[in-house]
Amino acid sequence: MTAPIRKAVFPVAGLGTRFLPATKAMPKEMLTVVDKPVIQHVVDEARLAGIEEFIFVTGPNKHIIEEHFKPQAGLEQVLKDSGKLDELNVLQAGQLAPESVKFTLQEKPLGLGHAVWCARELVGDEPFALLLPDVLVQSSGKMCLAQLIEVYGQAGGNVIAVEEVPEENAHQYGVVDIERSNADSHPIRGMVEKPSPGTAPSNLIIMGRYLLQPEIFKILDAKERGAGGEIQITDAMKKLLESQTFTAVEYDGRSFDCGSKIGFQMANTAFALQREDLRDELIVELQKLI
Repeated sequence: MTAPIRKAVFPVAGLGTRFLPATKAMPKEMLTVVDKPVIQHVVDEARLAGIEEFIFVTGPNKHIIEEHFKPQAGLEQVLKDSGKLDELNVLQAGQLAPESVKFTLQEKPLGLGHAVWCARELVGDEPFALLLPDVLVQSSGKMCLAQLIEVYGQAGGNVIAVEEVPEENAHQYGVVDIERSNADSHPIRGMVEKPSPGTAPSNLIIMGRYLLQPEIFKILDAKERGAGGEIQITDAMKKLLESQTFTAVEYDGRSFDCGSKIGFQMANTAFALQREDLRDELIVELQKLI
């Protein structure tokens, strides 16, 4: 029987330099997609998948993220008194119970692997989910993390979401080598972080949703540097693959890289088009622009 996935780690310590000056005083994770911060979308995905404890790996000047998920009694009272009950419901729906939220500090930006390592004491000795806050996933049905947890219940081990990219772009990402099956999930034989152009073992990239066993922390303890001189989570997963199984899931949905300006704009458009209260008017306005 597999241990349940109760905890999720969100690495939110990045500086967001690609979005300056917007991120000079505001964390990039608080930039809004339609009317919710990016991090709220990702947390909602985790909550819908059954996550009970939310662990944020933060950096300096990230206190706004902590404040966002706290109840704000004064604001709630103002909304009540003014009869804005719809807005009050939306506000309360985005809050997390204080006992379910934990924060830990990544003092230096040493890579994703290091950010995960910083959460080791809060995660403890149990499997956990890792969600990159730069990546939003849109799905018409079950969300990406919920799909991974379903596969995990059958396969156990470690499970990661993958998606196809054009072969000429594969060198920009972490790439998996799989044993192709007839289903949407496949055993992983190997991984490589940002392979040299033309050497990638496939065009399936690791896209920002992971279920990992706690033994990953022992590997990350070594703090070995990889691509870009950073501590890479892909390198740690490669070592863990020597003793544990990994399954790649070609999830049902579409991802948006909100760490890039184009990806961020596309996410805003796609998520707005999914909203009944915005879709028709937005289509009209987009047609005018085009």
